Amino acid sequence: MTAQPPAPLTPEVARSLQSVLGADIGPGLDERELDAVEARFDFAFSADHRVFLAAGLPHGSPGWPDWRDGDPEDLAEWLARPVEGVLFDVERNGFWHPAWPPRQAITSHPLEVARRELATVPQLVPVFGHRYLPGTAGEWGHPVLSVHQTDIIFYGNDLADYVRREFTGRSSGVPARATVDFWSYFVEAGPGIDVTAPTPHIPYAVSAQEAVEYLRMLALERLIGRRHHPHQLIEAGLAALVLDVETESLPLLAGLTRTEHERADALFERVLTELGLPEGLPPDDTDIPREAARWELVRWWLRLIVNGSTTAGAGGDLITYEGWDALGRPEALKPLADDVYEYDNWEARRGGTREQWARAITAEAERLLAGPWPPLG
Repeated sequence: MTAQPPAPLTPEVARSLQSVLGADIGPGLDERELDAVEARFDFAFSADHRVFLAAGLPHGSPGWPDWRDGDPEDLAEWLARPVEGVLFDVERNGFWHPAWPPRQAITSHPLEVARRELATVPQLVPVFGHRYLPGTAGEWGHPVLSVHQTDIIFYGNDLADYVRREFTGRSSGVPARATVDFWSYFVEAGPGIDVTAPTPHIPYAVSAQEAVEYLRMLALERLIGRRHHPHQLIEAGLAALVLDVETESLPLLAGLTRTEHERADALFERVLTELGLPEGLPPDDTDIPREAARWELVRWWLRLIVNGSTTAGAGGDLITYEGWDALGRPEALKPLADDVYEYDNWEARRGGTREQWARAITAEAERLLAGPWPPLG
């Protein structure tokens, strides 16, 4: 599916989105208040961010910036975190953006050079917690970014998509678009992942039973709105064929060439039907969207971490986003989410190395898999 520019946000849609936040909603900021905030902190809200805040001001939770009555020093620090996080990686981890002057040509004070370069890039404006929107006056439809130092990932195709994903677990299925060159670099070429993108993993099946289970897990991911690259579906089909799974369409899926990738989705659906897998997928019958499917997927993603088919960081981000957040933040998954936060968060990471937190994520994944499922608590 090709990403299209999102439609402009309307006040009516903004108020509807705010009804699912679980936060107190105060009177919206009027034009005078919005202008005053921008002047005080020297940034611009994007057009959809202004509409969202004019419809109502979420507050009463530490995750929401209170642009009306919040402490000015706290708000200024919040606004500064993305830049300070990049500078931290420049100073401590050797990061250097390819658009900056060549580092080898800088004889002294590279941190000051980086600071000057960062002063020219679009401001990131906090939406909730460490989720940010680029602050570009009059522009609509920027993706929401989750920002931890130079680990930056897409968290929604636009503001409306982000709210639905974060607070209801519902996905539009539309891939996020890169819109701001400097910050988009970290998602496209940097260490971050797009948690809305196809699950980054290595196929693992070594038996016919595991091959069918693998196909089922991909079907469950599609059920909750995640997408897959055609080559992932073809690889799954090829693995099943080699392991003696038999269906009429499986050889067709497994044999697709690069020029035939557009046929992968339809053939994958035919393979699922021929195996009878759609009939066995869990129903959507609780207040949490696709609750049973998500619990199955969390267990699968934990196994991918433990068996090395995906990294602790990528798998942990995925479980936090599509599992813990979407399932209403169950206590049983909170220790894992806390480890992922420590892995991702640049301030907390000072208390340990990234490798230590990766090991902690893997150990917690093993502990969860060893217990009852879904986990108690």
